[in-house]
Amino acid sequence: MAGATALALLTGLWLVRDGSGDGDVERPPAPVAASAATHAAVPNDAPNRVDAIPLSASVPTRIRIPSIGVNAPMSGLGTGPDRRLSPPPVDNRNLVGWYRDGVAPGARGNAVTVGHADTRSGPAVFFKLGLLRVGDRIEVQRRDRQTAVFTIDAVRSYPKNAFPDELVYGPTRAAELRVITCGGRYDKKTGYAANVVVFAHLTNTRQAIR
Repeated sequence: MAGATALALLTGLWLVRDGSGDGDVERPPAPVAASAATHAAVPNDAPNRVDAIPLSASVPTRIRIPSIGVNAPMSGLGTGPDRRLSPPPVDNRNLVGWYRDGVAPGARGNAVTVGHADTRSGPAVFFKLGLLRVGDRIEVQRRDRQTAVFTIDAVRSYPKNAFPDELVYGPTRAAELRVITCGGRYDKKTGYAANVVVFAHLTNTRQAIR
């Protein structure tokens, strides 16, 4: 309940404010399935979906997405005075943030993670997020030595002026994951026009060998 309440506070907000690039570097690729209007309202509710048993809460320490070469440490993020989730520091291009007042990845509910697509010095950790496909795997290593393995259900791009807050941030019955970065058209004054959102659900867990 605490995690669901914390996530509800983000309703009406963009998790990623804008890009940090200077407009002169290569732009991140957009998802193939870029239009939300062409998909079902709830991308994680496939009729043949299989869920693993949720884990107890534990702090995430590392995220791996093998198909796009992501292997990055994770750090907890809070909200600022404007109730927006503070982005990871731009001086560390290989760092992924986790909303620490929400659900821990692998636990029951909706865990939210965010990372930069690029910075002023070039591509960052989620530069290739839009290239992910349904069925790809995301692994989150946790402090309790458990690894939560998620399977991707959908990769979407939503305009920031029509962002579906409840769909992305809202509570879920099962253990799910949202991975978010900037995307779409880039403007030097206003930043990126959209957010890329990956929807995934827990399909396996692994215990580290001591």
